Amino acid sequence: MHPLISVIIPVYNAENSIERALDSVKNQTWKGDFEIIVINDGCTDRSAEIIENYRQKNPQMNIVFKNLENGGVSKARNAAMKIAKGEYIALLDADDEWLPGKTQKQMDYLENMDYGIDFLATARNNRILFPYSIKNNLAEITFRKLMIRNEAQTPTVMFKRKILENTGFFDDQQRYAEDLNYWLRISLKNKMYILNENLVFAGQGKRTFGVSGLSANLLEMEKGFQKNLREMFRMNRINAVEFVGYYLFYKFKFVVRLLRDRFLKWQGR
Repeated sequence: MHPLISVIIPVYNAENSIERALDSVKNQTWKGDFEIIVINDGCTDRSAEIIENYRQKNPQMNIVFKNLENGGVSKARNAAMKIAKGEYIALLDADDEWLPGKTQKQMDYLENMDYGIDFLATARNNRILFPYSIKNNLAEITFRKLMIRNEAQTPTVMFKRKILENTGFFDDQQRYAEDLNYWLRISLKNKMYILNENLVFAGQGKRTFGVSGLSANLLEMEKGFQKNLREMFRMNRINAVEFVGYYLFYKFKFVVRLLRDRFLKWQGR
């Protein structure tokens, strides 16, 4: 008997991409059942109409569609996770697409008791970078590594339901670097890994920062990183010396990212 997987899709003005995202779930080679929870986060375009039409044309798919006032991606994901029934939670964004074998490959690891994995991301659009190292096609995620770099991109992530019980949910009020905030808290009680395979076509092929969506606002992303840093300090996960070191490190990364963004835009990329 295959376990149920709850797929969480927050949607905000994604009329040009949401059908492809849903199709990518429909085209999975995994033979188990999906519960697809789509949250309309106050869309002002035709997204809601397109989703409803898609649901009617695909009655074989278990699509749950909820409308909310705009409250941000964290609140939308939380609303979905609070009604999710699956033994596994899979995150997908409305402008991303899974490759057909994604779910099956991740479930092969998640269901293997020899690994004991609670949270499994995959590589996204590039190789897995320092401080992560690959062993047996997996890169372990730890708290310290996450503080340096987040290599677990949201639409690649699947995790066991136990994480909702031992960690809770996203920070409802956080709109930037909210995924990193959640991963940092998850890392305290769970085994986390990245599968070294590119299994998601993310953001319609655009680079991962400075172009569109929340990641386009580099200043707000920097504020999100600093918020996470303060929270980890309050939780006594880092000491005062480490706080200062990470603070300076994040400021340096922000300046580098800003300069790189301007250079790439100057090149027309």
